[in-house]
Amino acid sequence: MLMSACFMFRRSLCRVHAIWCLLVLLILFSVFVSISTACSNGNCQVLDSCASATDCGSGLYCGTCPALGKTQPICTRGQATIPTSIIGGLPFNKYSWLVTHNSFSIVDAPSLPDVQRLTFYNQEDTVTNQLRNGVRGLMLDMYDFDNDIWLCHSFRGQCFNFTAFVRLLPQPAINTLREVEAFLSESPTEIVTIIIEDYVHTPKGLTKLFTNAGLDKYWFPVSKMPKKGEDWPTVNEMVQNNYRLLVFTSIASKESEEGIAYQWKYMVENESGDPGVKEGSCPNRKESQKLNSRKASLFLQNYFPTYPVENDACKEHSTPLAEMVGTCYKAAGNLLPNFLAVNFYMRSDGGGIFDVLDRMNGQSLCGCNTVNACQAGEPFGSCKNISVPSRSPTSNTMGSFTGSVQFSRSASAIHSLNCLVFFLFYLPLMVFLL
Repeated sequence: MLMSACFMFRRSLCRVHAIWCLLVLLILFSVFVSISTACSNGNCQVLDSCASATDCGSGLYCGTCPALGKTQPICTRGQATIPTSIIGGLPFNKYSWLVTHNSFSIVDAPSLPDVQRLTFYNQEDTVTNQLRNGVRGLMLDMYDFDNDIWLCHSFRGQCFNFTAFVRLLPQPAINTLREVEAFLSESPTEIVTIIIEDYVHTPKGLTKLFTNAGLDKYWFPVSKMPKKGEDWPTVNEMVQNNYRLLVFTSIASKESEEGIAYQWKYMVENESGDPGVKEGSCPNRKESQKLNSRKASLFLQNYFPTYPVENDACKEHSTPLAEMVGTCYKAAGNLLPNFLAVNFYMRSDGGGIFDVLDRMNGQSLCGCNTVNACQAGEPFGSCKNISVPSRSPTSNTMGSFTGSVQFSRSASAIHSLNCLVFFLFYLPLMVFLL
């Protein structure tokens, strides 16, 4: 009887010992898997798994795309390649630039005191941050409101207190333009385009606004803009003459009254909203000339749905975006857009609009599959042998992610492999021990 009890006791000890050995092995296995499959400390590149923004390299953030079923966080591009830093000296209309639709309509932007804003949002970071991340075109809706000029996301040509956007009180429009002025001042080789949906009827209202914001010194004169579809001056000439701000209005009479270029005299544009994202179709906007017209030398492609949804943007900026660029390219008579306008520009499943722009500029500027393969001074078609998309995108050193990583709040919770191992193995074992 005693020998039997001893035998049972030793058997129990062996069983417990075996279980703890198994636990130790599982812990070592999970650590090994984590180390072997993860990167950190800024060493992760595009599409690499990540746990936080600090894991990803320059110009990247850590994000997910639940709309495509991609809930495992990966390093995602958040900055544009500045094409003029690779191939410079060409006419302005040879380049493709990133544009933010309703650049001012920012999630979490303050509203008027004691007023609940009721409107849609289109972006997630400040205009300053957008510019530092490589955005070079801003679409702004300007209205007469409260004895001033406001940025407003409204309807029927009228701004209301619940649709107005406040950047800094008490003059929202001028303060957003001062952000542009500050950027142009600190970035002496950069060119910015502002496209105004214009509801300002105050005489000389826009002229006074831009002058008071200090932007008149960068103004590209209407008299020097090509009128018959010719090439624009080179980017170098524009920088040398300090013509680094292009401003377009939707009101034709302001060209003669205030010297502000009437948009559809100088650019063609596809339809905005849902018609602009419909697969296989790229109709021109009714105010615009036909997309294949060569009477205007700039092409604005709108790519955003009528009703913006943050969580859907990463899906919209994947394969459908590249396909729609191809559709509009054909509709425009094999002409790539100079401006590509989107909502929530940083959201994607990896490379997003930034990779699309790299391919567009590569094709236009040097005949390569990405602008990062272009070689300055080499014949057209002379390309470096690099993959697409680049796992190490050319970084815009001016970029900042202040306020932009905030949208991780809507992403799925991050679960590491350690958690997975715990729930698959440790928890059952603990139950078994009990």
